[in-house]
Amino acid sequence: MTFALDPRLDADTDFVTDWPLCRVLLMGDARYPWLVLVPRRAGLVEIADLPPPDRAVLMEEIVRASEVLRSLPGVAKLNVGALGNVVRQLHVHVIARRPGDPAGAGPVWGHSPAVPYEPKARNDLIALVRTR
Repeated sequence: MTFALDPRLDADTDFVTDWPLCRVLLMGDARYPWLVLVPRRAGLVEIADLPPPDRAVLMEEIVRASEVLRSLPGVAKLNVGALGNVVRQLHVHVIARRPGDPAGAGPVWGHSPAVPYEPKARNDLIALVRTR
């Protein structure tokens, strides 16, 4: 069995890069700088499905994504989660939150339709993640 990205993740994101463990994706909602990390291992559903060495790498990659997003202007808080309620494939959301963003104190998903990135803004954020 080989790694394949879930079609829903593929449809909702843009490819950024591959890190040692994870495929790094940019969620297609310009209101929130939002990376999705997907371990490139077949058949994973839960973090506990990863062998211990890969769990450690996943944590380091979550921190790496967090550091990139924290460097953006106005970011006050990061939300990190591995929910899997819609997409079973193991993936971790790393979301930068700003005061007054449209989700308020609630979760970013499900409250309103996504706002697509302007191509330059998307490309600039992708380039920033790639260089870090």
